[in-house]
Amino acid sequence: MSKILIRGAKVLGGEQQDVLIDGTVIEAVGTGLSAEGAEVVEAGGKVLLPGLVDLHTHLREPGREDSETVLTGTRAAASGGFTAVFAMANTFPVADTAGVVEQVYRLGQESGYCDVQPIGAVTVGLEGKKLAELGAMHESAAGVTVFSDDGKCVDDAVIMRRALEYVKAFGGVVAQHAQEPRLTEGAQMNEGIVSAELGLGGWPAVAEESIIARDVLLAEHVGSRVHICHLSTAGSVEIVRWAKSRGIDVTAEVTPHHLLLTDEMVRTYNPVYKVNPPLRTERDVMALREALADGTIDIVATDHAPHPHEDKDCEWAAAAMGMVGLETALSVVQQTMVDTGLLDWAGVADRMSVKPAQIGRADGHGRPVSAGEPANLVLVDADYRGAVDPAGFASRSRNTPYEGRELPGRVTHTWLRGKATLVDGKLA
Repeated sequence: MSKILIRGAKVLGGEQQDVLIDGTVIEAVGTGLSAEGAEVVEAGGKVLLPGLVDLHTHLREPGREDSETVLTGTRAAASGGFTAVFAMANTFPVADTAGVVEQVYRLGQESGYCDVQPIGAVTVGLEGKKLAELGAMHESAAGVTVFSDDGKCVDDAVIMRRALEYVKAFGGVVAQHAQEPRLTEGAQMNEGIVSAELGLGGWPAVAEESIIARDVLLAEHVGSRVHICHLSTAGSVEIVRWAKSRGIDVTAEVTPHHLLLTDEMVRTYNPVYKVNPPLRTERDVMALREALADGTIDIVATDHAPHPHEDKDCEWAAAAMGMVGLETALSVVQQTMVDTGLLDWAGVADRMSVKPAQIGRADGHGRPVSAGEPANLVLVDADYRGAVDPAGFASRSRNTPYEGRELPGRVTHTWLRGKATLVDGKLA
């Protein structure tokens, strides 16, 4: 593998420097580095970050290849600047055995566009009744450390406790989809003024908050790690903040769409805005941004949820929940967090690379941009402004809420262990 010199990049948004890649690692970082024998990438002041890591991606394979495959999903990831993604377990069959997680892991290795770490199901078939093969999945070639029934809540407190106890033995983490099912029966959107005016079934904030409160107390009791998926309400922020102040080992994520969009969007009745958990109020959005800035919320995770056209282009009540997010995540974070002054680029690297890699134990990812480290990198043109065109997505699905919306920033290059997966905005 040849040498690559990235010349004049703003590393973590700081002063312009050169970064020399030799094979799979960063050889040197400095100014005026020699380009002899190297392919030169003129960065021209673009921002250089460690490759992004997504702790919450739906790749749909096996079983729903009409929505996404591991190959198309990892191509979308590379387009968005990601070098590692964690694939959720709600596939068909469910990733609740060593055999299924190993299949997903191998498909990720074959894709070559980013590393794929399978997430194992907490319960058999996501049914919430019996623990899945947690130990076998961890000991498999996939080495699973994150377990989640995402898409469904582990609502049985005894099952949740047993899962926390089990994964504690090998340093694993249970990632909870916080949704009390009996409080959300028939729910179509956030419960509030807009749902009342539209006559749509309301999804109360307490359905999320009550599960988070229970689970942080269970984690404290067991002495285990719990991670909260797609936190979406101001009340949830306060519970997580309290739990952290108490020393409970809890981490939390927020999605890009919950940092930007509100339930006012549902007035259009466009099913592209139908998502789980639902879009909340402006007050919730502001609380989420502040919590991400102060570290109460640890990371940004996309919850990339691809669906075929027919599952979203229908009446609201019948539409599937979810949005694609890998290819727009960094732009939305730039608009909501960087351009507003809430985070600098070093903070973005922390929330979108360093900490998700730490939570998921993604070896070789989320590392500093310095000599001797793996060359997992993303180059961003932060000055770019342009309208989102889903026709150009690498994902197999197009269910984005940002079609036609102008967003800042554009990923121009992505490197996975020194290999270019995206060059000048085009997949390699």
